Amino acid sequence: MTRHDDGDVERTFAALPPAHGRGFAQTWWGQAWLTALEGTALDSAQLKTGRRLARAGAVGAMSVRPGRLTAVVRDRDRTPHRADVLLETLSPGQWDRFLDMTVERAGHVAALLDRDMPPHLVEDAADAGVELLPGLGDLEPTCDCGAWDHCGHTAALCYQVARLLDQDPFVLLLMRGRAESSLLDDLQTRGGTSHAEASTAEGVDAAEAYAAGDILPPLPPLPELPVEPGAPPSLDTETPPAPGIDPAALEFLAARTSVEAYGLLRRALQGGADVELTSAQDAVRLAAGTPGLEITDRLAAGSGRGREGLAAAVRAWRHGGTEGLSVLDEEWQPQDETLARARAALDSAWDTGERPELRARANRWTVVGAPVQLRLGRDGRWWPYRKERGRWQPAGGAAQDPATALASMTAPSSAEHSPGQGAL
Repeated sequence: MTRHDDGDVERTFAALPPAHGRGFAQTWWGQAWLTALEGTALDSAQLKTGRRLARAGAVGAMSVRPGRLTAVVRDRDRTPHRADVLLETLSPGQWDRFLDMTVERAGHVAALLDRDMPPHLVEDAADAGVELLPGLGDLEPTCDCGAWDHCGHTAALCYQVARLLDQDPFVLLLMRGRAESSLLDDLQTRGGTSHAEASTAEGVDAAEAYAAGDILPPLPPLPELPVEPGAPPSLDTETPPAPGIDPAALEFLAARTSVEAYGLLRRALQGGADVELTSAQDAVRLAAGTPGLEITDRLAAGSGRGREGLAAAVRAWRHGGTEGLSVLDEEWQPQDETLARARAALDSAWDTGERPELRARANRWTVVGAPVQLRLGRDGRWWPYRKERGRWQPAGGAAQDPATALASMTAPSSAEHSPGQGAL
């Protein structure tokens, strides 16, 4: 939940999964929401398109704040469009009447806390001059596709929001102008119950709770891995960014964080271990996410690699993650036993006199007469490198033996190698 300086509160909901084989609204108030959409849309074909997009999961993360819904909706060709739906908020006087009416009927508060919106609550509110549910024409669409009425994108957003309303009617109250926390605070104040008083309510004895620990139900099964990382919410809003905040950089960081979180979840479900990245390694990871030129330049400067150095590091990262990056950066001396095994592997891979001649320096073996090099990683694997424009560049993934790594490359005929090395 995000709180803005003007006091408004915004909630962001992750993109909902496709809704195959089910209706969009199961509750009566969710169906009333869809009636407000479908009863005024002038083009039924656009509604059909909206239902198809919603069922396909084309609606991204949804931002809900007073008076406005926002989401990025993708066409069938994956073209993104920002869709907004506006709904008039209640006036301060209307909120006062709603709160007074609600505290007079304890069942209304209990229903809301149970995520329910019984018809008599809406009817009592209407008697007090407060229309909670939207009526025909109350859902005002706006979309960057240029449509003047509900298009497939705003319709898809409305269909997915109906699913949100099924789960939590406080979403509707937020659209009408009040967040759940402030609304409950006002109800407690008017009802004469404070947070402090509520916290003294009788609970469960700690010793009894501990003793019953072994008879608690088992934990639920692990969640299934989503098909792909979630899409972060769009920052293309009417609220200007705070000083020093770059929305493009923030959107990129949010997208890469989603990808990284997806990878962490996948490794956790598969029982794999995670490696904590240094700041320099994390800069390369971010650059591998193909940010814009301005963000890439900032990462190049911040990592101390420069633009060309960062480009080489990104190639190494894509070939082998942290191990590939270490091979790019580190030069170290392997043990004699390791070198002897590598020479034996090379000798057995070629006939006599056909093996390429290599010169060794530390863990780097360069082919004589060709801009090709092998590098031994600390994990015992060999990584192919090629010299391009005078700079050694990663040329592929690792192999268990040097002969396989060398065979993975086709060496050009031009000769570039470094002096001062010993022949193998």
